[in-house]
Amino acid sequence: MSTILVTGAAGFIGSHTCHALLSEGHRVHGLDNVNDYYDVALKEARIAKLRDHESLVFHRMDVADEGSVSDLFSRVAFDAVIHLAAQAGVRYSLENPRAYLDSNIVGFLNILEGCRHAGVNHLVYASSSSVYGANTTQPFSPHQAVSHPLSLYAATKLSNEMMAHAYSHLFRIPTTGLRFFTVYGPWGRPDMAMYKFVRAIEAGEPVLLFNAGDMERDFTFIDDAVHCVVRLLGRPPEPDEDWSGESPDPASSSAPYAVFNVGTNQPVMVPRVIAIIEELTGQEAVRESLPMQPGDVPSTRADTLSLERAIGPVPVTPIEEGIRQFYKWYRAYNA
Repeated sequence: MSTILVTGAAGFIGSHTCHALLSEGHRVHGLDNVNDYYDVALKEARIAKLRDHESLVFHRMDVADEGSVSDLFSRVAFDAVIHLAAQAGVRYSLENPRAYLDSNIVGFLNILEGCRHAGVNHLVYASSSSVYGANTTQPFSPHQAVSHPLSLYAATKLSNEMMAHAYSHLFRIPTTGLRFFTVYGPWGRPDMAMYKFVRAIEAGEPVLLFNAGDMERDFTFIDDAVHCVVRLLGRPPEPDEDWSGESPDPASSSAPYAVFNVGTNQPVMVPRVIAIIEELTGQEAVRESLPMQPGDVPSTRADTLSLERAIGPVPVTPIEEGIRQFYKWYRAYNA
C-alpha cells in the first residue's frame, strides 16, 4: 500500500485513475481546483463518487498556488505523484492563453519542486499527443524529435517534458511522461468530440465535422488508458545505459526519464464514430462541414511499442464497445 497524490482528481482521467488506485488498496490524496472550464456539476459528481472510498483525501486546491502545494508536500509523505491537472483544450488556448501558463507551466513547476524537496520516488505526468504538432510521419513515435507544436496547449505540454527532464537530470527524480491520444469513455469531458457528437445527435443539432469529416483519431478508451497509467506507476524509469548525446533518443535519457504514448495504434475515422452513435441512438446525424481549425491536425496514430515493452500487452477496447459504454453512462447521467 502506497500513499499517492493524484492532481486533477476531479477531471476525467484523474477521477478514473483515483478509482483504480483505491481499488488496489492505495491511499490516495486527490487534488483539484474544480474550475469552470467545463461543467462544474460534472466535476462535483466525480468527486462525490470518489468520496465513497474511505482511503481518499480530497484537497480543493490549485496547483498554481505555490504556498498551498508546498505545504501539502510538507505535511504528507507521498510515495509517488500522478500529475494530471492541467488547463486542457487546443482551441481554448487561442482564447485564454494565460490560463495555460498558470496551470500547465507554473503548476507543473510547483509539483516538480514538491517532488524534489520531498524525495518522491516517481512522478508520472500527463503530456499529450498534441506535442507531435507539425510531424506527419505516422504512427507518431516517442522516439521522434518534436519541436514544432501547433498550439500553445501543445507547447506547454512539450515544455513539461523538457522541465521534467531537467529535474530528472539535476535531482535524479524518476519522471514518466504520458502522451495521451484522444481518451474517451464514461464520465468524459463535455468539450470532447464524443460527448459533443452524442449531445448534438440526440438534440437534432448539427454535428460539426472539421476538415469536412476527413479526420481520424487514435481514440483510446478510458479503462485502457488508466491501465497504462497504473502499470507504469510501479515502474519508475532508470537511466538508459545506451543513451548517447551524439544521437539522442527523445524518449529516454542518461537520467531516470521516460516518455510513452498512451494510445491504440488503431485510428478511427470520425465518420465511423458518427455512424456508431447513429446506430446506438437510432437517430440520423445532421452533418455540417467546416474547415480545419487552427492548431488541429488531420490524423493521429500512436506507436505503442515502447509502452508494450515496458508494461506488456496494451489493452485495446473496440471502438464500438467503448462508445456503447460511454453512451450508456451519458444517458444515465443526463436522465
